[in-house]
Amino acid sequence: MEARFDKLLKSYPPGRQRSAVVPMLLYAQDEVGSITQELIEEVARRTGVAPLQVDEVIGYYSMLHRKPLGKYHVQVCTNISCLLRGGMELWEHACSRVGVGHKEVTTDGQISLEEVECMGACSWAPAVQVNYDFHHFVSPEEFDKLIDGLRKIQ
Repeated sequence: MEARFDKLLKSYPPGRQRSAVVPMLLYAQDEVGSITQELIEEVARRTGVAPLQVDEVIGYYSMLHRKPLGKYHVQVCTNISCLLRGGMELWEHACSRVGVGHKEVTTDGQISLEEVECMGACSWAPAVQVNYDFHHFVSPEEFDKLIDGLRKIQ
């Protein structure tokens, strides 16, 4: 992580290291599993901002998490386009199928669910994202196949 942080900081012009806060947090979250107080302090130190400012960034961006997510973080969009194409029904199906709710993690730590506002995939609604992989036109049956596939990978 040290080398990656140094590389991120060097990719910004002098005096603009604060711009690396979000990329550093995203990278560290992927590596560590969540954003800890220790990580907040380290990012603040490296970017020259106050820990409170880093904390405010975490509060603003919904893709940054203070508690660990599942190995497979499943996001279901319920914004207007997805909503009109069955997004809410898909979300309810997802909760029932996986057995957890919004920002909850299965007891085995494999799958977490999150209802999200928009993925920018309105033309392919309803949309689901698993970690960084997008799935479009997802029906409840397709969702079940997706979850079954994730459970086989374990």
